[in-house]
Amino acid sequence: MTGARRVIAITGAGGSLGAALSSQFAGEPDTDLVLSDLSAPSLDATLAGLPEPSGGVETQLADVSDFAQVEGVVRLAVERFGRLDVLISNAGVLSPNGRIHNLATEDWEMAFRVNVLGAVNGIRAAVPVMREQRSGSIVLTASVSGLTAWSHAAPYCATKAAVIQLAKVAAVEYARDGIRVNSVCPGTFLSGIHAELPEEAMASIAARHPLGLGSAADLVGAYSYLASDASRWTTGSAMVVDGGYGAP
Repeated sequence: MTGARRVIAITGAGGSLGAALSSQFAGEPDTDLVLSDLSAPSLDATLAGLPEPSGGVETQLADVSDFAQVEGVVRLAVERFGRLDVLISNAGVLSPNGRIHNLATEDWEMAFRVNVLGAVNGIRAAVPVMREQRSGSIVLTASVSGLTAWSHAAPYCATKAAVIQLAKVAAVEYARDGIRVNSVCPGTFLSGIHAELPEEAMASIAARHPLGLGSAADLVGAYSYLASDASRWTTGSAMVVDGGYGAP
């Protein structure tokens, strides 16, 4: 990617982290973007909040659990900009709060469809394009919950652990094709999903992060690194950005 324009596609671009990532990459030089999300209003809000982009920006609605729709996002990148250098698979869903015996089959199925199959579909869609280019970086959004244990959140923890392992396997499988695959493992950062939590709950969560709760802006540096040539010798990593949550 050195010295040339690069094309980045981001799924889950409508959430707090997706919006922060979109703004970060829109401001980076020689970068064209394809932004995707399931929600049209969320995607519109991300688009409206972008700084003056350095390159072109395209948007497309997509359900990441549907391979054809994710393939459509990649196809848009290639048709509009001629290539795909980076895919950030960022779409995800939280599971209901409850102990394992109280969670329904549907709760597990939703978590696996979005968190795991969504990441699989991103890899499946991006790899053919990147193999032909002999280069590419795929970044999966995992979670520190995939490396630790969060009570009352088994589907989320299990699926994020699967995402971490998926990145490792894909890294091994596609290294000889010039494709790097890594995951980022955020701790808890403030976003819209916490709006309805009581103050005491947020205080308890914050207390488990030595550096306190972060924000989406605290995470973008990890993605920027993994999307750049600076990380050309980094693959199969699970980059933890968690305010110290996993340290004790």
